[in-house]
Amino acid sequence: MRLVLHRPLAFIDTETTGVNVGSDRIIDIAILKLFPDESHEMKTFRINPGIPIPPEASRVHGIYDKDVKDAPVFASLAREIAHCIDGCDLAGYNSNRFDIPLLAEEFLRADVDFDIKNRRMIDVQGIFHKMEQRTLAAAYRFYCGKEMKNAHTADADITATFEVFKSQMERYSELKPDMDFLHEFTNGNSYADLAGRIGKNSKGQEVFNFGKHKGKLLEDVFKSEPSYYDWMMNGDFPLYTKKVITAVRLRSFNNS
Repeated sequence: MRLVLHRPLAFIDTETTGVNVGSDRIIDIAILKLFPDESHEMKTFRINPGIPIPPEASRVHGIYDKDVKDAPVFASLAREIAHCIDGCDLAGYNSNRFDIPLLAEEFLRADVDFDIKNRRMIDVQGIFHKMEQRTLAAAYRFYCGKEMKNAHTADADITATFEVFKSQMERYSELKPDMDFLHEFTNGNSYADLAGRIGKNSKGQEVFNFGKHKGKLLEDVFKSEPSYYDWMMNGDFPLYTKKVITAVRLRSFNNS
């Protein structure tokens, strides 16, 4: 089955200092870009995170402080990476909940604007979990009949993810080779931010997805309780979430 692409689809995988989107850093990133003519190219970046890599993280991906001490920091690569995925839809394995939100945080820390508006996001794990309920290694074995080698290196993981995705598209006739369909299929919930803290109601309006104001419109809460906005901006929320709530607040001011 040939995938219907109207613009490139960039598969992204990261290796990191940990699993906290708001505070951990990328140390390795691989981008496999698939073009509408079915050609593809791979780019990888080794990054000095600027903080120590915890031993437990190094034991997973095999990257230690000594391996990144001479690597460039993310800020010096940010514009090159942003250019690499400019105009692309995005894909990966658990990418909607981890890789893309973490990448967004790195961009914002480097003062490089990044937005998910008008981008389709395809999470291969979402397809797998809806169809088979397995891990990436099991998915690779199940769909491709292969054992993963060098697991938890960004280039190996994203290559496996790409191969799994291609096999999924061949295996399941109900999967349409269309980016709009796959975006909806792998994004069961509608979120305004990447961390899932801000949702959208049936009218497309931003609502809180957590806490005492869950389900309420952001605009209504910020009008009745302005300190709640300040609390979020000063709190341990991802930068992308803060970007979204700031846009809502500014829009509210402009409409008042």
